[in-house]
This record gives sequence, structure tokens and C-alpha cells, in this order.
Amino acid sequence: MTLLEVDDTIVAIASPTSPAPRGVVRMSGDETLAILQQMGIHCEQTSRARRLATHIDVGTPLGTIPVEVMVWPTHRSYTGQPSAELHTYGSLPLLRALVDKAGRCGARAARPGEYTMRAFLAGRLDLTQAEAVLGVIEAEQRGTLDHALRQLSGNLSQPLERMRSTLLDLLADVEAGLDFVDEDISFISDQDLIDRLSAIAIELEQTLRLMQNRGGGSARITVALCGPPNAGKSCLINRLADQQVAIVAPVAGTTRDTVTVDIELQGNHLTLIDTAGIEEAETEVSLQSQAQAQRSTSESRVRLWCVDSTSDDFAAKANELQELANRTRRPQTIDLWIATKTDAAIQSTSTASTEASWIPCSALNGDGIERLKISICETLKQHDTEEIGSVVGTAARCSQSLHQAIAAIQQAIHLTGHQEGHEFVSAELRTVAQCLGEVTGTVYTDDILDRVFGRFCIGK
Repeated sequence: MTLLEVDDTIVAIASPTSPAPRGVVRMSGDETLAILQQMGIHCEQTSRARRLATHIDVGTPLGTIPVEVMVWPTHRSYTGQPSAELHTYGSLPLLRALVDKAGRCGARAARPGEYTMRAFLAGRLDLTQAEAVLGVIEAEQRGTLDHALRQLSGNLSQPLERMRSTLLDLLADVEAGLDFVDEDISFISDQDLIDRLSAIAIELEQTLRLMQNRGGGSARITVALCGPPNAGKSCLINRLADQQVAIVAPVAGTTRDTVTVDIELQGNHLTLIDTAGIEEAETEVSLQSQAQAQRSTSESRVRLWCVDSTSDDFAAKANELQELANRTRRPQTIDLWIATKTDAAIQSTSTASTEASWIPCSALNGDGIERLKISICETLKQHDTEEIGSVVGTAARCSQSLHQAIAAIQQAIHLTGHQEGHEFVSAELRTVAQCLGEVTGTVYTDDILDRVFGRFCIGK
């Protein structure tokens, strides 16, 4: 696909090719109205979107078929070109017959992603938003869809464009100073430049980290059940999974290997992990169990810290777990605190710890389980809303550019701090601007466009 071909008028089936009551054929290009005219669809050029019903002869034994035609002028269309959609029966042979007739009248068969590429080239979308279109189409989970929609709304590209704009302002100040180097005139102090570049670097690092966290957009969210031995973790995972997946016994240390099960809560696809009880390892088997538990605890997105509410030393165990949670918490880790076995508890756990808000529950009789499920989903939703959403393709494409941008900013900070010369700083800042432009599509090549839009299906 080359940029020179965007002047062609293209046509493709835009609806799924599986049997359906209704199907759609889409056209876009300067000759759209002329081609419709040759197909027997009379539509005058106007400044408003139009809708009309007609019949078209596509050479089938049925004779003519009913078609609903929707026409958009340049300034109202998705692609920024005159566009039309033909809606008729969802029969694949009929839809192909419509495409063939448009082809005989001068339209070219569209390539994968060509409609969205034209929308990008017309300035309707930036590159991350174009990728989000594919993310919306391919989303199989509510969380994945939400992130794609947020990226489509610009929550990834807008901060990057803001940072790039700030960077270009700094570059202008640096290069203006180079023009007056003999007069010893400076438009920005070295310390101010370092401070502002450092702020951009921090924000870029956070953006990259959040993108990588969402890089497996279709992956399941891991939820680890953590805590001391005999804290009711196995019983709780069975209750959450609504099936027997872990062995339950009154003997401490029953769970040695991690036990996993996949569940779905309110559209969130979760993998629950029952870990071995946290304790001092005394044997080789126990040592391996603890290492496995620590790995699951540190790597899981959500951690359910469980403490037996009937335990005499509840407060002490709770404080130990909170210290462990603080040491192993990652930026996007979610910690929830569960007081288990409340069916047998005598004392209240509400004041046992001042640092955590505890969710009392009983896996035996189900008390508090619904509250726990709601807490998991609401906390995930709250954290996901605060994140920068990115679809899988964006994370894969942009990681290298963002890494290069961060490295160039850090080099610019180093050069400024060591007073190596603003001409070298200027070169690094230009590299940063180039890298950020590649992410949003301000800077692009045919290869980049082919890589992005080649993943689309035909008709999108």
C-alpha cells in the first residue's frame, strides 16, 4: 500500500462474511458519486449526509435487489473523502456481486485497513487511535474493550503530543541560544532545562510501564490468595470458583504447589492462584513451595491477603503481611485484605489493624463473598480508569520508540549537567521528538503504515 493510491476510489464488504440478515458494502474516494451513478444509484452531491432507498440490478436471477444507500460528503465522512455504504441482504454472493459491479464501474478493491489508513491520513485519527479501532474490533473482554475505547478517545496520544509540544518548545529555546552563543545570551538556564526534561522523562517512563502492563490486553488478570498457613485460602478459592479446585484440610501446610483456576467476574477474566502458606522454610520441599508462593505473590496483579479471623494473634499476623505487601508491591498491584472464617470468629477484626480495610467473609457459609467479588471488580475498574489504555498492537509497536525517547532525554540531561554543549543537547532533543512523532503518527513512513494497517481486515 502506497500513499499515492489514496486517490483511488475503493470498495469492499464491510460486514462479517458469515450469514446475516443484513450486509454492508463500503466505498470511499473522489469518484464515489460517479460510480454510484454508473451503478444506477442517482444521488446528487450535497454538503449533508444523505440516505435513500433504491433497487440495483446485480445480474442475479432475482433481477433487482433492494439497497439502502448512505452517502457522506468529504467533511462528514470517516475517511475524509466522499464515502458511501450500500446496505442489503447479508448473502455473501449478493454482497460480492455488488462489489464486482462497483469494480466494473471504476472502483478498486480495498486492501486491509485502507479505510482507517485514509482516516489517519486525513487527520481524522492519529496512529494510536487508528490502532484502537482494531482493538475495539478484536476485543473479547470488557476490560480490553474499555482500554481500546479510551485509546480511541485519545488518552494515550494526547499526553504524548503534549509532551512532544513541550519538548519542541525546549528545543526552540536551546537552538535560539546557539544563535547568540557569542553574545552569551541564554533563553533557558541549564537547571531549568534539566528539571523540565526530567519531568518529561518520568512521565514517559510511567507511560511505557503502563503500556507494557496492558501489552497483553487479552491476557487474564492474575489474582493470588496469600497469607499464613491454614488461613482459609484453599476454601476461599473453591468458593470463588464455585467448584472444588484445591484440597481443604484442617492441617496447616496442605497446599504445597500453587493451584490455579480461571473464572469470570463482571466481564473480568481472572486466574485465581492458591499459594502455599507464608512461613519459614524448614525442608527442601517447603523451600520450593515458599519460592513458588513468593513468585506468585510478587507477580500477580491482585493480591488477596488472607488472615484467619479466629486467630488469637490476628493483629500481629496482619501487620506482618502488611509489611510484606509494602515491600513487594508494584506500581499497578492491587492489595485487598480478607478476614476469613468469620462464621467461627468471636472478636471483631475492624480495629485489629489501622493500615488496612478488611473484608470479613466466610467461605463456609458464603457470608461476605459477594462483597469480596464486588470489591475486586470495583478496584480493578478504578485502577484501569487511571491507567493509560493501550491495545496490544500499540504496545508492541511503540515500546522501542519510547525506550529510545527516554534514553535520548536521559542523555540530554547528562550532557546539560556536564555542560557538554547545547548543540549536542539539541541533537538528542530532536531524536526524542522524532520518536514521539513515530508513536502518534506525526512522523511516519510507508513501512510504518503497512505495519499498522496490514493487521486490519478488509473493509475496515
